[in-house]
Formats: sequence, structure tokens, C-alpha cells
Amino acid sequence: MKILIVIPARGGSKRIPRKNVRMMNGKPLILYSIDNALRVVDKYDADICVSTDDEELGGIAESRNIEIIWRDQSLAADNITLDPVIYDAVKKMENRRSENYDIVITMQATSPTLRSQTLINALEAFIDSDYDTMISCVNRPHLSWRKENGRIVKNYEKRLNSQELPHNFLETGAFLITRRGWVREDSRIGENITVYETAQREAIDIDSEEDWISAESILRRKRIVLRCVGRQELGMGHIYRCLSVANKLIGHDVLFVTDSKSNIGIAKLEEAYFPYKTIENDEDYEKILKNYMPDVVVNDILDTEESLIKLERKYTRRIVNFEDMGPGAYFADAVINALYENRPEKPYNVYEGSDYYFIRDEFLIESPKEFSSECRNIMIMFGGADPANLTGKLYEICQVLHGKMPQVEFHFLTGFAYAHKDEIKPIPELNIFVHHDAKRVSSYMKQADMCITSQGRTIFELASMGVPAIVLAQNEREAEHVFAGMNNGFINLGIGEKVDTITIIKTIMWLADMPHVRAEMRDLQLSKKFEKGQERVIRLLLND
Repeated sequence: MKILIVIPARGGSKRIPRKNVRMMNGKPLILYSIDNALRVVDKYDADICVSTDDEELGGIAESRNIEIIWRDQSLAADNITLDPVIYDAVKKMENRRSENYDIVITMQATSPTLRSQTLINALEAFIDSDYDTMISCVNRPHLSWRKENGRIVKNYEKRLNSQELPHNFLETGAFLITRRGWVREDSRIGENITVYETAQREAIDIDSEEDWISAESILRRKRIVLRCVGRQELGMGHIYRCLSVANKLIGHDVLFVTDSKSNIGIAKLEEAYFPYKTIENDEDYEKILKNYMPDVVVNDILDTEESLIKLERKYTRRIVNFEDMGPGAYFADAVINALYENRPEKPYNVYEGSDYYFIRDEFLIESPKEFSSECRNIMIMFGGADPANLTGKLYEICQVLHGKMPQVEFHFLTGFAYAHKDEIKPIPELNIFVHHDAKRVSSYMKQADMCITSQGRTIFELASMGVPAIVLAQNEREAEHVFAGMNNGFINLGIGEKVDTITIIKTIMWLADMPHVRAEMRDLQLSKKFEKGQERVIRLLLND
């Protein structure tokens, strides 16, 4: 089966002058269609030609060893449709090559976002079918109206949501595949027609400056793998951080990868509606990398091994790790350690300290409450999973504290994956209130005069809200997070399981009764600026 691909491209363009030769994200616009056509030649017996009236366009095509069909001026006018242009190119190529083509593909030079695999898939489907013609389309069902006899009338019978409306296929201009017998001077479309639906991102046909801007934005998109974990013993911080990062990567393609043991992490990813895949081992992971071919891999899995980074390096150019103190860190392009600072031995590529904390959006738009000399609201929060169940320890303590501090409300915020949530119930008569899986934590922090928390990422959020806090670490690794010290506005009691109840009670009562200390702690916290942290992290991820 012999195939001819015709790319029609005039030199003139009124809306975007010389658009077919202008640089689109680093290369002339016409080369996107030529390069896609060359992918077809790699797989099929196909010829390519560019039909043009322009010497510069012809030179660009010839740089890829593409044959040129020079158009007569009669075929280069503004009012000429593509049908006679394609017919002219087919006839000339058949004479030049002494060929009889079976299939003719028209590919316009104005569809740079079309992926070569989409074109190949469409051609395979066409060859295996009995259709005369296949047209690339995008499905855009909308409630629409038309003008009829001077009146505006509706094009629908019943108002429905867009997903319930019938298909409304619009031609994208990316490709039109047809049997040779239907290529005539006045038509390229046979009697038995089908459409090939393309993704919205592949449907841009450059006709305006807005189209150009949209296409260039799509072509700059990067494919990013976010590998993270979320298990009871590890907590949910890695999942939450990657979700925050993903929300800032609008315009890029993001895929989460997690291991099958991360059951609570998987549940959160499903709730967030991001695409994800689960793996059992490195073999599964390599299959995903090979298929996805990411531009960037982000590891948020704590310490990595050299072997993992070398595996990822086979399929990506950039690797960025969070909180990695393992041997693999030395082979990553960047390691972001907001929580671990001033380590004597560390890779050269480490970006550490609170300047690189990726704070959630809600804390950037929320403002701290006015300082109160009276402590009336104490918040207790130990993260998304609280693997050491410090919530349970404080729940018992707060029942005792009510007798000593009857004017204080105790607000427990339990996380999405907290395993003992059924045991922590509100006791209104003791001023104990429970809020499970709060969607906007900052609004609770804004009411708090003080907080008891673990030593993870929450300390940065509390600092941004100016909430003095008593810190109890979940484990020894978390105890290494140096930000949670008095110099930043925190009283750190060490590993929570090792701190006795009396010490915790005395510390809470002492801090509540010391407004000047709380004020000093608050000032230290608010002296830290987190606004640029997101920007710094995203720049590191994308290598901008």
C-alpha cells in the first residue's frame, strides 16, 4: 500500500504574517507537520511533499529532504480551497515518481500540537477499515444558537450539561486521510466518512495570535512523574506535598506513582482526581517510565538508593528529590530539604532551609489573627496519619487540663489517614472539639492562640500564621527537623512518646499564662517569609 502525504503551505498569511516559517517554540511552524509526517515514513511506504509558492518554505522543507511541489500562482490566491491544491500535488507526484498512490493524507502546517502517535494510530485505524475518508476532529458539545429569518433560535431541544449533549465534531485541520480515488479537483471526501477524535490539546489550528500563544504554551508542557508514598508508618506529608506541587503545575502533564502498600496515599490521590499508577517493584516502575518518558522525575519517598536514580536517569533528563539523605541524593539534579539544615556532609546539589518550603496556597492568602494576651483557643494537630498516635495522648491530657483551664477550648484536627479517629470524640462539656480531615486548616489556625503539634511540615504553616506551638516529634528522624526551635518560635519537647504527661501539662499551662513569651514566639515566626518558597521549588523542578 503506497501513501502520499501532502503538506500545503503558502508563504502569505494576513492574520499572522509569514506564520508557516515563523519560529514556534524553537523551530519553524511547518517543521512540526513535516516531522510528524516523517514518523509515518518510518513505519509505512510513504512519500512526502510540500506544496508551496514560497522559496523560504521550500528551503525549510528541503532541509529535511522533502520534495517540493511548486504551485502555480493560480493555486496560491487567498480564495483557493485546498481541494485543487492537493489534487495538483498528487498528480505531479504520481508523474514524478511513476507511482499510483492508494491513500492520500493532507496535513496542514498549522497543527503543531498534533502528536505523531495520534497520526499513526489514525492511519492504522483507517487502513483496517472500509471508510473512504477519515477527518481529524475534536468533540466540543455546547449549547449553541443560530440566526434564522432574522431571529436567534436554539440548536438544541433540551438544556443539558455538556457531558450529556450529543457529539459535536469540529474539524481540527490536523489531517484528512482519504482513498486516492476520491481526490479530485473539487473534493477529497468520499461517501463513507468517519472522524478520528483527537485530544483537545492536539486540536489547535493556528489561525490567530491567541492560537499561537495557546500552541506555544502546550508545546512547552513537560511530562512530570511525582513518585511519593503515603502509609500509616510514614504519614501523609509526602502525598500532601506532591499534591500541592501538582496543583502548581497547571499547563504540564503530571502522573503520580506510588507503591501498592501506600493504601492511605492511594485513597487521597483518588479523592484528588489526579492520574496515578501503583507499582510493586522497580520492574513495574521502569515500564511506567519507559512508556511515559517524563521530562522530570520528582522523588518524595525519603532516602533513595543510587540504583533507583540510575534507573530513572535512563528515561529522564532531570531528577529532583525531597528530603533525601540517602546515597541516591548525590546522583539527583537537585535535592530540596526544607526540614533538614546545616548538615556537615551533604551533596553539592542540596537546597535547604525554610526558603525552600513549599507552602500550600491557603496559607499565602490567609492572614494571621490579632495577638491575644489571653489564651482561649488551643489547637492540637499531628498531621494526616499521626503514626505515633500523639493525638490520643493529648486527648487524655486535655480532659485533665479542662479542670485547670476551664476557659480554654481544645480543638483537635485529625487527619485524613488517622487510624484512631473513632476514639477521638467531641466532649463539649469539657470544651473539647474534634474536626476530622479539615479541608481548610488555615481557618482553624487563624482562631488558635497556641498549638500542640508534631515536628513535620505543619510547623512552617503555623509559623506563617503566627501561632506559638509546643512540638512533639513523631519519631527520631522527624526530631532532626531543626526549624522547630525557640529561635523560630517553637518550644520543642523532643520525641512525643518519650515525653511524660506531667511535662506536657506544665508546658501548656506555663505557655498559656505567659503572653509576653507567646508574643515573642509569634514575632519570631512571622519574621520568616514563605511567599517565595513555591516559586523557588517550581523553578528547581522545571529547571527554569
